[in-house]
Amino acid sequence: MEITNVSEYEAIAKQKLPKMVYDYYASGAEDQWTLQENRNAFSRILFRPRILIDVSKIDMTTTVLGFKISMPIMLAPTAMQKMAHPEGEYATARAASAAGTIMTLSSWATSSVEEVASTGPGIRFFQLYVYRDRNVVAQLVRRAEKAGFKAIALTVDTPRLGRREADIKNRFTLPPFLTLKNFEGLDLGKMDKADDSGLAYVAGQIDRTLSWKDVKWLQTITSLPILVKGVLSAEDARIAVQAGAAGIIVSNHGARQLDYVPATIMALEEVVKAAQGRVPVFLDGGVRRGTDVFKALALGASGIFIGRPVVFSLAAEGKLV
Repeated sequence: MEITNVSEYEAIAKQKLPKMVYDYYASGAEDQWTLQENRNAFSRILFRPRILIDVSKIDMTTTVLGFKISMPIMLAPTAMQKMAHPEGEYATARAASAAGTIMTLSSWATSSVEEVASTGPGIRFFQLYVYRDRNVVAQLVRRAEKAGFKAIALTVDTPRLGRREADIKNRFTLPPFLTLKNFEGLDLGKMDKADDSGLAYVAGQIDRTLSWKDVKWLQTITSLPILVKGVLSAEDARIAVQAGAAGIIVSNHGARQLDYVPATIMALEEVVKAAQGRVPVFLDGGVRRGTDVFKALALGASGIFIGRPVVFSLAAEGKLV
């Protein structure tokens, strides 16, 4: 089968992956309305093309937090990539580096920050959940810094795990030959079979008291720039800027947390206006085509992150380049 667009990788991944794994990657929360809306909303935004403009030279390079990358398309944090392919995050890291763009490593990766760093050079961000045990958080941040990661993507939309009904039905758990590598040696990393999704235990360690003061606290333990990931409103965008965020990621967690929130592309414009150019605003969620990227840029995004296309193409083809 000749692949002509990234959406076609999903069909191949669905054939190759165990149902539990495919459902984990593909599904959203509850009715999955926001999951569909993340895609559908792009289709309601139309172009108003201008003609007879010289387009013989096109430069897609851009700068993110001072780092020059080949295109305004970066890799979002997606957990447990070795469920998709044995190389998992190793392959993703090498592919991102070869493509000249940024990879964001999930806290819940099946490869550690040190292992990903060992794959060679590349610009990498580290996605962080704040756990009740702040020593664990400080340790993770220090390890990411030491491994050469360049920014922290602080995920703020998961004080409680979204109700992902496919995972509940499947009694989702990490395959026994895999572990959450950043937590080896800690109880945090275990994922036993449960009456619910096995994620419930891991996610239950996230600090539910997390608030804006913790963004300030994080700044006291790291000099890395902090991107606040999970902003969907102008109000929170303004507070993020005041709290010293280096950037904002408009995200609804791939529609895996709270259902019936807006598609990220629909929330983007108000967040951009509220940020007033003081920090860059990025977007993830539902991006599947170059036209989607262009729409996000036209509405003020400084770049976008892709998640599911990465794991589906990883499952289908292995290394992405």
